[in-house]
Amino acid sequence: MWNSNKPETPNHPQTPAPSAVPHAPASGDSRSVAPPPGTNYVRPSSPVARDLATLGATLTIKGQITGEEDLQIEGKIEGPISLHGHRLTVGRSAQLHSEVSAREVVVYGHASGNLRAKERVEIKKDGEVIGDITTTRISIEDGAYFKGHIEIERAKSKSESKSEVQSEHAQTPVAVAN
Repeated sequence: MWNSNKPETPNHPQTPAPSAVPHAPASGDSRSVAPPPGTNYVRPSSPVARDLATLGATLTIKGQITGEEDLQIEGKIEGPISLHGHRLTVGRSAQLHSEVSAREVVVYGHASGNLRAKERVEIKKDGEVIGDITTTRISIEDGAYFKGHIEIERAKSKSESKSEVQSEHAQTPVAVAN
């Protein structure tokens, strides 16, 4: 039982199935080890397919940034940033002087300018935002700094969108032929 007379396995990592993640010892096997408390060991069964671009701390950019992938900024940026449908992360060392439009905006560093996020804005504990925020959800942690206005947009449900389209069609005049 304690001998390791098992055949050698190839030296490449295997991705465990979600049910094979060792949260508790397997039945009859006391050698399974659970991850240390406070750590999240769960790995996805397939790699995450999101692209992430990073602008390093030594970069300074003046101009417009647009993209079709998630972006993490650690450097200094001056100019508008447009990442429709994607996430912008403002890193701890980042200095943004930008009008931002993205699906999500997460701020760990300094952002000066208006932020518009379709889904949510998060300002983390050491983050700083000076400007107006327009979003459907917002989170500002204790210790974060914010100066500006917040506009919360209500997310439209599918039934509301359909009823608006139907009411527009109902108000369209209909000609009657004689």
